[in-house]
Amino acid sequence: MAIPGFQHITLPLLKLCADGEEWSLKVARPQLADHFGLTEEERKELLPSGQQPRFTNRVAWAKVYMERAGLLTKTRRGYFLSSPTGVEALKSAPEVIDISFLSRFEGFDDFRAKSATPDTPEPAAAAATETPEEQLQSAHQRLCDDLAKRLLEQITDMSPEFFERLVLDLMLAMGYGGSREEAGAVTEAGADGGIDGIINEDQLGLETIYLQAKRWANTVGRPEIQKFVGALHGKRARKGVFLTTSAFTREAIEFAANIEAKVVLIDGNRLAELMIKHSVGCIPSQTFVVKRIDSDYFTEE
Repeated sequence: MAIPGFQHITLPLLKLCADGEEWSLKVARPQLADHFGLTEEERKELLPSGQQPRFTNRVAWAKVYMERAGLLTKTRRGYFLSSPTGVEALKSAPEVIDISFLSRFEGFDDFRAKSATPDTPEPAAAAATETPEEQLQSAHQRLCDDLAKRLLEQITDMSPEFFERLVLDLMLAMGYGGSREEAGAVTEAGADGGIDGIINEDQLGLETIYLQAKRWANTVGRPEIQKFVGALHGKRARKGVFLTTSAFTREAIEFAANIEAKVVLIDGNRLAELMIKHSVGCIPSQTFVVKRIDSDYFTEE
């Protein structure tokens, strides 16, 4: 089954704590995962940030929400149990303990009000499944997707020569070659022999990477990759990068994967993603830092 939203984890978590014993998330998580029948892959699935498993994050937020509503009580660091309020809540046999249910308890709405601003209401669809941290990451991803689309549109309006320079700038930003003077050059238009750019793989220039840049609307097929590989052979080169604003056909991808030379294919989506990651053609607008408790700080000897 799909990983349950944190509002669907709250009730099973509270029921686990109904035995009156202390619980920790470390102990509760595998039992909750078994309850929902999660596969090993689902248990390990990461958030978009890649920093934490999605299920781990949702269980933690289910605990936080119930603590803020007074259904769970902290006993010591990392441990908690059901409060008298939580015991009474279970007596009403709720089908689900969601945000609407938790809002009945004093202090919970104040907690939520401090976690949001009037101009950023909690999306109804996301709120049923995503934790606040997930919603922030999802919003960031939507902004990146929109920026990627606009970057490709902007590139399309520029000249092919501009795109070739952009590709070289991107490779430099990714750490290839050092400075522009040391790293590489864009070949003269019409005289590249199938090569649009040259860049050093390292600052000493021990290995050269050849670039091909196609500012195309049409899909790039196998014939274009074959021409590029032929140009590499003519240079006695072993490595190349073929970048396009469009996409590659399946035949082109399979051909590149089964040749002796190492040819990396970067389509429009991947190109825009790398430009955003390395701040090529875009600049930071706002920065949000999400912090967590430093457990080491609150340790007493």
